[in-house]
Amino acid sequence: MIPVLLRIWSRLPLWMHFLAARLSRPTFRAAVAAMIFNEQNQVLLFKHTYRKFEWGLPAGGLEHREQPIEAIKREFFEETGMLIQVEKLLTVISAREDHNLSAIYLCRIISGEFKPSHEISELKYFDLHDLPVRMLTAEKELIQWAALEVRQQAMNN
Repeated sequence: MIPVLLRIWSRLPLWMHFLAARLSRPTFRAAVAAMIFNEQNQVLLFKHTYRKFEWGLPAGGLEHREQPIEAIKREFFEETGMLIQVEKLLTVISAREDHNLSAIYLCRIISGEFKPSHEISELKYFDLHDLPVRMLTAEKELIQWAALEVRQQAMNN
């Protein structure tokens, strides 16, 4: 039943997604996201079953009294069956469109094998210059910024 409802939700117009978020969420919602790069400097993206723009960063919301680092580990595991390690906090950003305040962490996968879930049907590494068309522009810009930031920090160390 849940997969059917998520597919229906994904087909609704984007303005309905934003309206539903605005009506059902607090002024700002706390969220977390994982930025994971491989050795070829490609970024890991999830194909979400419920989003209008399917591809995006691994992300999710915090539960009551949950610490952000624990939230991103939990979300990643729930959606993939894989464990990650948080390397460091990259930034905290606010998104005007959906009223999220998101902590973005640099992470790496430490174990597990991908198992599709109700929310995530696929994961894939993408070249930074060949990100999916069906992806939020704000996430594309964040990925480009983070890749540059990580590269510059690596050169300084």
